[in-house]
Amino acid sequence: MPEAWSLPRKGTVEDPLRLAVLISGSGSGMEALIRHQQNRECSHVTNVVISDRINAGGLAKAEALGVTAVAVPLPDIEDREQRRIAHEKEVGEVLADHGVEVVILSGYMRLLTPSFVAPWAGRILNIHPSLLPDFPGAHAHRDVIAAGVSKSGCTVHFVDSGMDTGPIIDQAEVEVSPDDDEDSLAAKVKRLEHVLYPSVIDKLSEGRIESP
Repeated sequence: MPEAWSLPRKGTVEDPLRLAVLISGSGSGMEALIRHQQNRECSHVTNVVISDRINAGGLAKAEALGVTAVAVPLPDIEDREQRRIAHEKEVGEVLADHGVEVVILSGYMRLLTPSFVAPWAGRILNIHPSLLPDFPGAHAHRDVIAAGVSKSGCTVHFVDSGMDTGPIIDQAEVEVSPDDDEDSLAAKVKRLEHVLYPSVIDKLSEGRIESP
């Protein structure tokens, strides 16, 4: 069943769009977004940072920036599908508790179920470290290097029920040098991500992005 896309309301400086940022690791993109919000008049604000890993470094970064940080680890349920559903229910409760209007995936390493995505369609964004639709999945930089292509970059897209298959909003490109490895390419792309993602979220919160 296709998603019934519903974009968020327009935010303002006085009544900013309320975001949750979901992370799994160091949270460098989350940190860049929050600093963007705090260093200018902005029509969106991060109300809560959520991680599926209790030891994620980004949780401490969020707290240091004055943002509530919550770990929601996977519950101890043997059945994998039931574990996913129970986990997403807990995440949904945190979103509701903090009045979240848009979900921002930033290095969140879990594939969300269709039942979670459907009611948020148009209000969940992800950033992926390749020029989608090329090189989806968890090993984009490795795959880019292996393919020998001359350009890579990052893509911001709406999240649908597939893996990195949602409608593309914007992209930024970077040259892949012959001597690049996964680490050097990742560093180049990350610098782009920290500029592109806040810019796209600005546009979304200001009503300057059309519905898919």
